[in-house]
Amino acid sequence: MNEGLMLCDSPKMQPVRELVAKVAATNTTVLLRGESGVGKEVVARAIHKASPRAHRQFLKVNCAALPGELLESELFGHEKGAFTGAYRQKPGKFEAANGGTLLLDEIGEMPLRLQAKLLHVLQDGEFSRVGGERVICTDVRLIASTNRDLEAAMRAHQFREDLYYRLNVIEIRIPPLRERREEIPGLVDYFLKKFNAQYGRAVDIPPETLRAFIEYHWPGNVRELENAVKRIVVLGSARPVHQEIVSALASHGGPRAVGPAAAAAAAAVTLGPDTVINLKEIARQAAREAERVAIKEVLDRVHWNRAKAARLLQISYKALLYKIVQCGLVTPEERQRERGERQSLAS
Repeated sequence: MNEGLMLCDSPKMQPVRELVAKVAATNTTVLLRGESGVGKEVVARAIHKASPRAHRQFLKVNCAALPGELLESELFGHEKGAFTGAYRQKPGKFEAANGGTLLLDEIGEMPLRLQAKLLHVLQDGEFSRVGGERVICTDVRLIASTNRDLEAAMRAHQFREDLYYRLNVIEIRIPPLRERREEIPGLVDYFLKKFNAQYGRAVDIPPETLRAFIEYHWPGNVRELENAVKRIVVLGSARPVHQEIVSALASHGGPRAVGPAAAAAAAAVTLGPDTVINLKEIARQAAREAERVAIKEVLDRVHWNRAKAARLLQISYKALLYKIVQCGLVTPEERQRERGERQSLAS
């Protein structure tokens, strides 16, 4: 997501803007939480730009993008000969960001061994490079972000409790795009100008496509919206993206039918005039149906990439597999195979 995109002026984002204004002038650590693609990096950059460190470096490290050994070198640097391929001394991000701000994205994916080393840096403000003995002091304002349930990770002994409390001095939760739909027209306009300038185009988005965008639930949040606008500009037409969005809305009954309230309303329609109404059971059925619909939507959007779906749904991979079986969901290939078997039996 582009760093030039400012925090949107919407009621749902008002608490976020207020917290950014309050914490920017301090050196306290901040934990940013929210679904993938909601704009956690945008919030981190807003904190940096409003802080006394704005004239110094803002650096980002994705903790999920590198294996443990490389991540340690990326953060703390290494000495020449520290490991195979270490042909020269290399400073890490904690040195490069000295006096500035360091964003540790997807902090929940950091290996436990590195969590201990990070905790030491946060407590004492010093560290050593990989393969080195010299103690290096650093003055870095740390911001961490995650879409994981860190509390569940602590219970599973995958995340250190002491590090959690050290990071979570100030917590800022960024709401998903489906909860702040009023921002969509402004975001579309921003991305449209950005990509038209980048590709030398003059593509516009028709009103009916914008209406579909506002209705769509955006499981990938602002990042998915940005990619949709980029595709429109690159293709020179909104038609393919518009058709995909409309198809997704039609197949799932629109975003308003996803929530438990909508599912409960659907359940209530089937009740006869003399039926004894068990509200608790209706609520349970509605919740199960809403969960099934939400899981299917996300799986279809990521083409049944279960690992990616689990991250978007903020549950573990094993929990997702269990829920797929529990909800009776099948892949498109399995549905096609079942249709073929039924047709062959009928013939």
